[in-house]
Amino acid sequence: MGEISIKINIADRVYPLKVNMEEEEIIRRAAKLINDRIKEYQENYAVRDKQDLLSMCVLHYATSSLKADKKVTTDDTEVAEKVYQLDHLLTDFFSKQ
Repeated sequence: MGEISIKINIADRVYPLKVNMEEEEIIRRAAKLINDRIKEYQENYAVRDKQDLLSMCVLHYATSSLKADKKVTTDDTEVAEKVYQLDHLLTDFFSKQ
């Protein structure tokens, strides 16, 4: 697939981008999530400065990303431990045959 030119609006600013066609939907959804989060912050807090709103938004998504990374790492460790235990059980079982 080729690249296409799109315009993304974030915090009332337009950003022209060249993206792969298969990434367009994800990028548009990401921009919508950012704008929705900014709107939520505007409505719930006495913050009007776009820079502050964007900073709060970035902090939110960076925190979410780090939490997800930590969960994946924890889950991977738990799965590896279970596989090790299963391997040990199977080795014991077949060695007694």
